[in-house]
Amino acid sequence: MIMGSRETILQAIALNKPDLAELPEVDISITSHYNDVVRQFGAMIEAAGGSVFNMNSIQTLLNEISAIKEDGKFVINLFGDSDIDQLKGLNAENLEELDTCYLLAQLGVAENGALWVSEKQMFNRLIPFICQHLVIVLNPKNIVSNMHEAYNQINAASDGFGVFIAGPSKTADIEQNLVIGAHGARSLRVCLMDLVDS
Repeated sequence: MIMGSRETILQAIALNKPDLAELPEVDISITSHYNDVVRQFGAMIEAAGGSVFNMNSIQTLLNEISAIKEDGKFVINLFGDSDIDQLKGLNAENLEELDTCYLLAQLGVAENGALWVSEKQMFNRLIPFICQHLVIVLNPKNIVSNMHEAYNQINAASDGFGVFIAGPSKTADIEQNLVIGAHGARSLRVCLMDLVDS
């Protein structure tokens, strides 16, 4: 049998696979740690173009959501009143007019201001990235110092798809000028609030 170039290349790759290597052991005790993870997290969010607010009551946030809706804007509240089954079926065309999305983050990372949001929190993968404004609610008790600690808390088998979100969308490709909101949410606000106590 005569093989084509594609088959020849694939066969050569299969015959020359490198041996599997064990993941390195990382001593987390020598990684970045912060005495005040909340303060460091807030500083990194702001450095990335976002903003952080402390909220004592969920009612303040619910009042804000109601005011935006009364203004006639399309809002999705993923930790409150949304019809989850309906959201799962929405496509980019359905979500084109989405102004603001409110959702929960599972954890935050102090060293870079990243927020871990799994599919369990977003329900529809388009929503956090197609909205004009993104508001993420995070319990400050769920902020860790670094990415090593974050990955130790993430259960990919349970969470499935998930992403780290760090600030609003941005690009500096054109003439090295930083443009916020280039290809996704134009703003990111993080509300630090213990929902259990509110």
